[in-house]
Amino acid sequence: MENMPHENRKVLVTGGAGFIGSHVSDAHLEQGDRVWIVDDLSSGRLENVPAGAEFHRLDIADERVGDLMRSVGFDLVNHHAAQIDVRASVADPALDARVNVAGLLNVLEAARASGTGRIVFVSSGGVVYGEPHEIPTPEGAPKEPLSPYGVTKLAGEHYLNYYREVHGMDCVALRYSNVYGPRQDPRGEAGVVAIFSQRLLRGEPLAIYGDGEQTRDYIHVADVVRANLMAARMDLSPTPGHDARAYNVGTGIETSVNDLADILEEAVGIRTGRCFEPARAGELRRSALSIARIREQGWAPALGLREGLAATFEHIASGMAAVTIA
Repeated sequence: MENMPHENRKVLVTGGAGFIGSHVSDAHLEQGDRVWIVDDLSSGRLENVPAGAEFHRLDIADERVGDLMRSVGFDLVNHHAAQIDVRASVADPALDARVNVAGLLNVLEAARASGTGRIVFVSSGGVVYGEPHEIPTPEGAPKEPLSPYGVTKLAGEHYLNYYREVHGMDCVALRYSNVYGPRQDPRGEAGVVAIFSQRLLRGEPLAIYGDGEQTRDYIHVADVVRANLMAARMDLSPTPGHDARAYNVGTGIETSVNDLADILEEAVGIRTGRCFEPARAGELRRSALSIARIREQGWAPALGLREGLAATFEHIASGMAAVTIA
């Protein structure tokens, strides 16, 4: 398929009131696209919705999402809406599947019926591989998810491959590592950046679960946004199989929780000490993604961890200050 036009597209961002989806919505508006947002505000926030977007408060499993898609005829659907809490998926796998599988199918069926140009699906490199056999982990590595959330994200990729193979739809999956940055919800593994920042601002010790040597691949939301914009327009591989249209989005660098705490404290000049809590059951020990494939497309992370943490801390500090003043 030829590259999509770079502007004046009709773009639907599901989950566009959330942390990452709202930044993606901002970026599409900035490059001249028309943007619609669907979000039920279960975790998203109305203040995250850009002024230039048309907002619809809807669950993605609602049939009215399909009505909207068929009436507008979107050039691009960016599917960020999801149940993203691993622990919530363990506690209620049925709810996780309703949102992440039934909700996705509602969007895909409407996209098929309305002739959507391209679907960018947000998967998770942090969970679909399970405990990885190789670090950094490439896209072709075994998929052994250890949570219902990971299972539903992997199932979503297989559904995309089905719609591509059988219905000729144009789909690409982005497997995020641990995304952090402004507007971040403190829930989830990457939420540790927001949690640590809030604790530092309150003068509280940083709570670390286990020995703190578990590693993650932390990527700033600005770099993730650039990956989304590229995925919206790049040529896609004709190779069959769901892995062929999947791209890891990370840095390829492992950072332990202990090191993350040290880097953040050094970047902002505040130290409040540590308190260690029991390890969380089922937590992955190591995670970092190989980004060789997406580098071949011309993308690479631009923001270093120290710089990104400092900018994120500043944003959180200004938000807490505004709340205090109010």
